[in-house]
Amino acid sequence: MRRANARRPLGPRAVSTATVLGFAGFVLLSVFLGALVGAAGLATAAAPAKPLTGSITGPSYLGPSGHSLYTIHGSGGSAEAANGTQVGIYSFHANLSSTNVSGSSVTPTRGVLSNGTGQVTVLAPNITETVVLTVQLNSSYAGQNESVTFTYTISVVQPYRLKATLQVVGPAGISGFVLTVNLDGQPVGTVAVPSLTAGASYPLTYAYVTPGLPAGWHTFSINLAPEHGLVVFADGSSQYLTNFYVTGPPPDNTVYYVLGAVAFIGAILILVLRVGSRARARSRK
Repeated sequence: MRRANARRPLGPRAVSTATVLGFAGFVLLSVFLGALVGAAGLATAAAPAKPLTGSITGPSYLGPSGHSLYTIHGSGGSAEAANGTQVGIYSFHANLSSTNVSGSSVTPTRGVLSNGTGQVTVLAPNITETVVLTVQLNSSYAGQNESVTFTYTISVVQPYRLKATLQVVGPAGISGFVLTVNLDGQPVGTVAVPSLTAGASYPLTYAYVTPGLPAGWHTFSINLAPEHGLVVFADGSSQYLTNFYVTGPPPDNTVYYVLGAVAFIGAILILVLRVGSRARARSRK
């Protein structure tokens, strides 16, 4: 007689079903783990090789209404591969800020960097002040985006100016050439002279932008090269010299003011002591 609670042996169909279910579970687990590993790999590959950074290079000083090129540099972020190659897009937005932005501008205000660099032109305001060039740089690739903002300070200062006149004295014209401007015997810049016809005169101007020169006398000079013998300055010479004087800062009289105040207080104290001494002497009599 069989026991009522005795387990019946699994048949072939039951064994096959269990095997299938187990195998299916193993497959699903493998796919899930593989997806996790793949996602981790994609996240690692999408991560930028290094943080996004940017900078600006260009003159720190401009004259009123002066202009100059400024170079924007960018690296890192999603747009740069691990080996340093640009694979994505660097885009930028630039603007100027100051107390008075009238007449000033930056162009273009938007653009992209090529091989990590791009250029903008800054036109300074017509007054002396400090302006700030601000750039927002974006790095993007395959849906990944980062941005960083950086600034560059430009001081607008009054330049030291040179003015002269060239005269063509030969029977023929002359092709364009470049003159070197010297300050106190050292080259500080150049002036491009265009082609001139016979008998023509040309106003030569140059502005030297610097935060300041030492107090005292200074000299601008220009020499015409021998091959330009058909051109002279207005006075007929081949050399132009102009002197100008730079005043120093006003004297600091703070020390003298302090010494005077101390002497005055000392005199008052002596006077008070003498008066008090005389009063005491009278009271004793």
